[in-house]
Order: sequence, then structure tokens, then C-alpha cells
Amino acid sequence: MYHAKHQGRNSFSWFEPQMAEELHLRTELEDKIRRGIPAGEFVPYYERQMDLGTGRLCGFEMLARWQSPDLGLVSPDIFIPIAEDIGAIAELSEELIRQALQDAKGWPRELTLSVNISPLQLRDPWFAQKLLKLLVESSFPAERLEIEITESCLHQNVGQVRSLLTSLKNQGIKVSLDDFGTGFSSLAQLRSLPFDHMKIDRSFIERIDTDMDAATIVRGIAMMGEGLHLPITAEGIANVHVLNELRKLGPVKGQGHYFGAPRPACDLGDWISAGTAPRGGSVSATPAGLERTPRTLDLETTTSNESRRSGRV
Repeated sequence: MYHAKHQGRNSFSWFEPQMAEELHLRTELEDKIRRGIPAGEFVPYYERQMDLGTGRLCGFEMLARWQSPDLGLVSPDIFIPIAEDIGAIAELSEELIRQALQDAKGWPRELTLSVNISPLQLRDPWFAQKLLKLLVESSFPAERLEIEITESCLHQNVGQVRSLLTSLKNQGIKVSLDDFGTGFSSLAQLRSLPFDHMKIDRSFIERIDTDMDAATIVRGIAMMGEGLHLPITAEGIANVHVLNELRKLGPVKGQGHYFGAPRPACDLGDWISAGTAPRGGSVSATPAGLERTPRTLDLETTTSNESRRSGRV
């Protein structure tokens, strides 16, 4: 039934043995996630955010990883949608943010920390208070923290989202609109909500050097950001050709595997001490150090595409 629903309305699907196997794996993962959160199996990894003009390190985005004793290093594309479905995403996210704030306290004061917020967390009327409590507990400056929300969050309760974001901004926290260009937010919403940054989705950035349409869209978003006084960050920079195209747009920040695969906090030392990014040369399509998930799950019958889009914490 659920497989048929994911194919669209007015459809049907025959039962296949693979469905039973997927259901068993799904149930197993749910149990492991519930036990793994209090056991500290979920850990923050960090991706560099760079000033593309100067090549200087600006900060890090926190990405969730699951260090499962049974499954190894598990991708968030697998466990985040399941954690949302079983109501564990808030507890999982808060634990990761708590760890990240402690890690970031030891960074140079000019470096910022960005964290992704699930659409489900924005429905919690107490979310702002919970986040501020974490800041107080860690003694981390609010002005060095940036939260990222996706466009899909804007369609559920714009009034509540506006109130929450305003409350956070009043405390000094910055707010970024993530994956811009893939949702359906209107320009009126973009003007009315208190965003500090826009992040262009990687689906456009990855093709900016080969696809004229993608390049045109990226240039248009950059011009709009300049007009609205919203700095732009480009996600998914994979090679020097994409980097060089982005540098033509003016002051832009960027992140992606060209600058190195995400690392745990204990491995950030050389990045922080160097403070700069590579400025030329070629990079292989699959950079060394990319995480590989030792076990995969077909999420088609268990999660929606929209849930999968929010697969980062």
C-alpha cells in the first residue's frame, strides 16, 4: 500500500518479497536509532565554508553522521528521514548541536558554526528557547551561530516561522535559507522573513560550468541576493572549473568536496591552522576521504522525496 502511494495517486502495486526485506531493515534501523541517540553514536562532522574571493576559511557547517557499531558510518540520507518519522529528530538534533557548540568553542573567534534545522523542529513553539538554552550551557556566542532552514519550511506556517526566526535574530543568531532554487518560496516571503544569507542548491552549482541554464539561474540568484543585501553561499563545489565560474559572480562563499570531505572535530586542526583553500589545479570526481555507507536502504517505500531533501542536520 505504501509503495503504491509513493508512486502517485490512483495506482496499485503487487507485493514483492523485497518489500518484506525492506520493512524488516526499516524496523531494525528504527530500533538502532532509538538506542543509538543516548549511546552517543551520532556525531557531528564538519564541512569547510570558504570565502571564494580570498580563499580564507570562514567557518564550518555541521553535518550529522551515525557511527553505528553494527553498520559503520551511516549517511544522513538514510537515518534522518527515519528519525523524523519516529519522532526522534528533535532529540537527535539537540544532542548534535550540543556537541557542535562545544567543539566550536575551541575554534578561532572569527569562525562561524552553521547547523541545519529540520522542518519538524520549526513546528515546536519552544524550539527557540531550547536553542538559546544550549547556547547558554556551552557559553558559545550567539553571533557565531547560524541556523539553516529549507524552503519547504516556509509553506507550513509562515507566521510561526517568522515569529521564531525573529526571536532567534533578536538574540544575535543568524538565519540562512538553505537549498534556494529547489522549493516554491515567493519573493514576497523572501522579503518578509528575516534571512541573513541564501545558499544556492548544489543541483545548480554542480552544473554551472557545463549547463547554460544552470549558470543563468545561479547568476540570477546572485544578482537577486545582491539586490536584497543577502550574501550568497554556493553548495556542492566539486572541482576548480566550478570554483572559477563562481568567482566571476563577485563576493560569494562556498563549500563542497573540492575543499575536502567533511571531517570529525578531532581532524580539523590542519584546516584551521592553514586557514586557506586550494586555488587551482584539478580534482578528481571522487575526492579521497569521501565516506561510504557500508549498508544501504531503499528509502522509496519508506520515506517521501521531501523528507529526503531534509537529510542533513
